[in-house]
Amino acid sequence: MTSEETVRQYIDEGLRCIGCGALIQTDNKNEIGYTPMSALLKSFENDEVFCQRCFRLRHYNEIQPVNLTDDDFRRLLEQIADTNSLVVYVMDVFDFSGSLIPGLHRFVGNNDVLLVGNKVDVLPRSLKRTKIKDWMRQQANIAGLRPLDIALTSGKNGDAIAHLLDLIEKYRHGRSVYVVGVTNVGKSTLINQIIKEVTGDRDDVITTSRFPGTTLDRIEIPLDDESNIVDTPGIIHQDQMAHYLSAADLKYVSPQKEIKPTTFQLNAGQTLFMGALARFDYIQGDRAGITAYFENNLLIHRTKLANADNFYDKHAGDLLAPPTAAGLDELPPLQRHEFKTTVKTDIVIDGLGWITVPADTVVAGWAPKGVSVLTRRAMI
Repeated sequence: MTSEETVRQYIDEGLRCIGCGALIQTDNKNEIGYTPMSALLKSFENDEVFCQRCFRLRHYNEIQPVNLTDDDFRRLLEQIADTNSLVVYVMDVFDFSGSLIPGLHRFVGNNDVLLVGNKVDVLPRSLKRTKIKDWMRQQANIAGLRPLDIALTSGKNGDAIAHLLDLIEKYRHGRSVYVVGVTNVGKSTLINQIIKEVTGDRDDVITTSRFPGTTLDRIEIPLDDESNIVDTPGIIHQDQMAHYLSAADLKYVSPQKEIKPTTFQLNAGQTLFMGALARFDYIQGDRAGITAYFENNLLIHRTKLANADNFYDKHAGDLLAPPTAAGLDELPPLQRHEFKTTVKTDIVIDGLGWITVPADTVVAGWAPKGVSVLTRRAMI
């Protein structure tokens, strides 16, 4: 049995939580890495050291706030530029624009980048993988990225993990690998799948959840005697929809299985509500099929544009949910963004989904103030 004195020696040497990477400490329950000594002694018996936050998250789906700022996360990532490594940049293919890291070059320096489109399993199966890759490369180039290659994976299902490992081995040339991305793109889930692929162990090691900011510090997994795969904390985008929702409502914004697009035949002067979270106005254009790509359980309601404001005021939190009435007070007011399309276009609401509209229309997208609404050439 491991003694308390031995455990304290490990803490002094920099013992880390294997779930989130935080340094373990037993003194301050309000700081990251806190674990009661009694729990630590049991952890050593099981050969699995988790902080209290990770333990509660894994077993009770309970999230505890932490005292880390966006700048703290960025400082941790800026260390990558000083290394000679391969950077694996994980993006959520369902939320591509929300996955972009502003100023990525500051973090990666001169290191090579392998771009990974995660959560490909939630896109319609009719969409060919080659087209997804071509579209991702175009969007990456627009953002100033020139990746060596692009891989499509599903961290949840373990799809194409072996192929991803082959690409990593092909491009790393003996170097360590840093896995980067914004919060909620599935980095830690992906690394758990890599560990399972390599070791055959079926249990998750790194803590994962729907909550933004689960990984708190770098987590190193040895590749060989001289190099590691390093899971880094996710960059927090405050304009992501997830930051404005309760734990109960998060399931409506992050699809867990293949989405089923819904097409509405709309005339000018009609409105769609995505629960109480977002709104789409078809202001001007011929009668057309408007296709919505959102989590399957998010209910979409159609009404007349002229009555849309009253409809929202009357039904938000009830017929228009999520959020429920209890969570509506925490949601910022919806803000309007108007666009004129010249080609087939996606109206994207960061972290929620998108609506595809034809050319030659005038439309408006509404989202909680602070959540980005933008356009892109149609993905599908």
